[in-house]
Formats: sequence, C-alpha cells, structure tokens
Amino acid sequence: YTICERNFRIGHYELDIIATKGNRIIFVEVKTRTNPNHDPLEAIDNKKITRMVRAANAFVITHNIPHEVQFDIITISGTPDKYTLEHISDAFTAPLSTR
Repeated sequence: YTICERNFRIGHYELDIIATKGNRIIFVEVKTRTNPNHDPLEAIDNKKITRMVRAANAFVITHNIPHEVQFDIITISGTPDKYTLEHISDAFTAPLSTR
C-alpha cells in the first residue's frame, strides 16, 4: 500500500486513508475502541458504508482516477499499551446505488 491521503474531506464526508496498491485505489475506514466490550466493526453500518462510497465516488470523479476501487477496514481494539489491530482487505463491495 502507498498512502496518498489521510483524513481527506470532501463536502460533509471524510475518508480516513486513501492508498494505492497495484491497479487499485483503496479507501480505508479506521475504527478504534478502547472498551473491550465494544467491537469496532459494529460502527460500520449501512449508513457509514453509504457515506464512504459517496466520498470515494466524489474523490474518483474529481481526481479522474482510472483504477479499480477497493474498500478496506482497519480496526484497533484496546489501549496504546495493549491493543489488537485487524486489517480487513476488500471488506465490502460498493452498492450499485447509495440513495
């Protein structure tokens, strides 16, 4: 992965990490939780996916990106002293419509 942008804002949307790898542009959502009883993945609901896809679409259009699009998720659970990091590559496919 080559990171191109971090905390990229476009309108009301934000993309945590934008990277490239091979012929793909990868949009990465990063979720952290310090409470072990809360799974960071629970925060990735349909609304979050829709917002991420809209932001990615706007980025691709405004920057005329010719690459395939991929969506990844990184979760970090725990404290700075003791944590677990998980990278879910190609975590979901963008829905055909985000309306």
